[in-house]
Amino acid sequence: MGDPKGFLTAGREDWPRRPVAERVRDWREVYVPGALLPIIATQADRCMDCGVPFCHQACPLGNLIPEWNDLVARDDWWAAADRLHATNNFPEFTGRLCPAPCEAGCVLAINQPAVTIKNVEVAIADRIWERGWAIPQPPDRLTGKAVAVIGSGPTGLAAAQQLTRAGHTVVVYERDERLGGLLRYGIPEFKMEKHHLERRLGQMKAEGTKFRTSVTVGRDLTAGELRGRYDAVLVATGATAWRELPLPGRELDGIHQAMEYLPLANKVCEGDLSANPLSAAGRRVIIIGGGDTGADCLGTAVREGAASVSQLDIYPQPTADRDEREEPWPVYPKIYRLSAAHEEARDLETAPHADADARLFKASTLQFTGDDRGRVREVHLVEVDRERRPRTGSERVLRADLVLLALGFSGPDRSDGLIDGLALELDPRGVLVRDGEFATNVPGVYAAGDAARGQSLIVWAIAEGRSAAAAIDRRLTGRTTLPAPIRPDDRPMSA
Repeated sequence: MGDPKGFLTAGREDWPRRPVAERVRDWREVYVPGALLPIIATQADRCMDCGVPFCHQACPLGNLIPEWNDLVARDDWWAAADRLHATNNFPEFTGRLCPAPCEAGCVLAINQPAVTIKNVEVAIADRIWERGWAIPQPPDRLTGKAVAVIGSGPTGLAAAQQLTRAGHTVVVYERDERLGGLLRYGIPEFKMEKHHLERRLGQMKAEGTKFRTSVTVGRDLTAGELRGRYDAVLVATGATAWRELPLPGRELDGIHQAMEYLPLANKVCEGDLSANPLSAAGRRVIIIGGGDTGADCLGTAVREGAASVSQLDIYPQPTADRDEREEPWPVYPKIYRLSAAHEEARDLETAPHADADARLFKASTLQFTGDDRGRVREVHLVEVDRERRPRTGSERVLRADLVLLALGFSGPDRSDGLIDGLALELDPRGVLVRDGEFATNVPGVYAAGDAARGQSLIVWAIAEGRSAAAAIDRRLTGRTTLPAPIRPDDRPMSA
């Protein structure tokens, strides 16, 4: 530790956000540029160098958190960068997008605010790029083996980078016109500006990874052609089959899935579209679903100029502190959090809620009604208890011009023919079946990430990609030096 008493003398201080009135007028990241470095050494000093660092267990990647905290506190950024990259291919992504289960597992969090692990991580990651330390690492020699990776999200990119560095010829197939998967089309610009993604892709291309965009494997390239060209295939397509809400009125115009809406908004930011055809501008927006995707819709709708925004969450409003009986430390707790998007929505002058929160908790949707032109105009809902039983007399109606369904994802999309073409087995949850070495029921075909685990966090996606790469390398060469942080039967500490 740089300061053995740092956790006693310094309180937690997070990266400050830009004023709401300023940031909702643009799509840049919500944080104050340049405001992190002046506070980060003191925050890293709060790390206690615990005898048993539970933050390791809470992080699927096994990040060496106490080590790089100490190195940052001592102003040794080069060594901190080396320790961070030892376990994480893309810390600039996780430092911005991960909900930080490591902080829930921080020993200091037993009775104090946790160490700002996520902020320290992103400070190191940004310093890596600022100082030119993210140099390409092409292999010294090639193995003669070729691997196809289907999907360019965090799982596919992590696996591809590891396999390329191991000396295999790797081709990543992406069905969209740009690379990145959900990093590109699901994550709004205000959470992660896409130049972070472009820099990492540039590094991967310089290392030798090949990319093929606008190719739908299963249609443009058949399963037979794929298996004939490559020694191994990794399916890392993510869980993109969205959950539906089959209620009366669902067929009305103006009701869309979140992942129909968000990619269009991101394409506008990329310059691929001049305007979002589903824009929230001037509309009363209802978002159904209380998770991160719903919050992303919320922040996007605010920036597009929505007249009002409400987010419906079927669960009760969480408490401010963890429930030690239900979610004892170090379990990731479900507590009341105010994201940047929620902070922005409550400042809308037309916000419809007296409690200054765009979320309506314990809200279950009953039906949608529309006008004589077939467009949605109302969302009918009822308050429910913890067992989701409706409370008599609590029915209410919200006006709506645009309804976005953010209900999560059930598994990989089957419409492109990939799964059926390869004859891959699915489990009862609708995700791909694989063994302890990420191998599917089809020889030479592997599965990793949300397509096999189910909808999860970006840290699990990267951890799965790294581990699947090690398994494939071992299968192709008989041995591997690639790290494998998890096995497929691992599960996150939170439910």
